[in-house]
Amino acid sequence: MHARDAAARLSLHDGTQMQGRGFGAVKAVRGEVVFNTAMAGYVEALTDPSYRGQILVLTYPLVGNYGVPPPRRPGTLDRPYESGRIQVQALVVQNYVDAYSHHAASRSLHEWLSSEGVPGLTGVDTRSLTRRLREYGTMQGSLYPASMSEDDVRRSSGAVDMRDEVFRLVAPSEPVHYEGGKLTIVLVDAGAKDNIVRSLLARGASVIRAPWHADLLELAAQADGILIGNGPGDPKDLAPLVTQVRSLLESYRKPIFGVCLGNQILALAAGADTYKLPYGHRGVNQPVQDLLTRRCYITSQNHGYAVRDDSLPKDWEPWFVNINDGTNEGIRSRQHPYFSIQFHPEASPGPQDTGFLFDDFMRLVGAMAQR
Repeated sequence: MHARDAAARLSLHDGTQMQGRGFGAVKAVRGEVVFNTAMAGYVEALTDPSYRGQILVLTYPLVGNYGVPPPRRPGTLDRPYESGRIQVQALVVQNYVDAYSHHAASRSLHEWLSSEGVPGLTGVDTRSLTRRLREYGTMQGSLYPASMSEDDVRRSSGAVDMRDEVFRLVAPSEPVHYEGGKLTIVLVDAGAKDNIVRSLLARGASVIRAPWHADLLELAAQADGILIGNGPGDPKDLAPLVTQVRSLLESYRKPIFGVCLGNQILALAAGADTYKLPYGHRGVNQPVQDLLTRRCYITSQNHGYAVRDDSLPKDWEPWFVNINDGTNEGIRSRQHPYFSIQFHPEASPGPQDTGFLFDDFMRLVGAMAQR
């Protein structure tokens, strides 16, 4: 079921209402409303598991003009998709463009959203909406056809339980093996993007993609290195994973690398604290500085929580810092080969300036495997 140009609304928890026109599927949904400042890359963003359960607002005013590629072949890691499905609850844009033009496109954004049962809203002032979210912080919202009553919306709008259900929705049920080179990396998946797997395979690694609830100590025995991937939600809701990683820090002496959510999980396992950011970092132009080399990089980011620098134990130290707001963007152990970053070196979408971190990780994995 789908409709274009039928009236639809977005209602925020603070009482704000914005009316526009619907596209994609016709349904009512609820979720945390967040914004992303990227100018392109909506196919990658919509399939990023870190957005599971959220209503995504794109600040760039024209969305849909390059269409959507054909569906991914089952069981593959084909680009540009970051997972096997659309992850967001709904999409909000200022101007949806239905007449797409791109050599790789085979369908419109509207057709893609419709096929996966995801509603969209266009014709709203996303600049005003973003300013409100920046001023008051991310908040819960509902997106629904304007013909629905408030009672109907409350009764029928679907939402994702962000404390437990979301992590099980985005992770595989069993470990998945990808054959590559001689070195084996265990990717801890609590919503990891496919480009992390692609980035490791491209550097000659074999990958065991393990759900966060798997027995990581048993898998670690087979691994030359461990990578804790990105994902949605509050890291403190993943207490079982934090406990497992704490056990790894006590017994595993090969490299452990965290990315995004992995930075927060590693910090919690080490004994540090995390907190919720007012409106998060979601975009492809976040500047960070390496506190060791003092070099700066432009990074892709998608997270709503951060590590408290002043909570790090004495044998850990901050590694990267966000130049915009001074928040933590990475940590390092002073004693062991454990380190993590809050941004996305695999980008997709976004700048690939920090892709060298995968090279450094694999170089260290290779050196320690030869000991």
